[in-house]
Amino acid sequence: MNISGITSTALSGMRAQTTRIGAIANNVANSSTPDYARLNTSLTSLEPGGVQAVVSPTSSDVDPATELTDLLEAEQSYKANAVVFESGADMWEMLMSIKRD
Repeated sequence: MNISGITSTALSGMRAQTTRIGAIANNVANSSTPDYARLNTSLTSLEPGGVQAVVSPTSSDVDPATELTDLLEAEQSYKANAVVFESGADMWEMLMSIKRD
């Protein structure tokens, strides 16, 4: 995989986690709304690399503990993807400085 592929994959991961956090926020905000259907986020692989978030309603109730756990997991996943993206950007910058010299 090339450097642009690495950053693209990491960016798709950050976007997917942003979508997931939005669904979690929606669940918490609407937890006391009658007949509210909890939103569940599933991640699907993309070719040649990356991930996409798919949000769909479920029949389960909103559980604050589950939402908090999901939020913490999404936060850590976002941070991990951000580190990979930054590392790819640093490698790209290093290659460009070598090319200039």
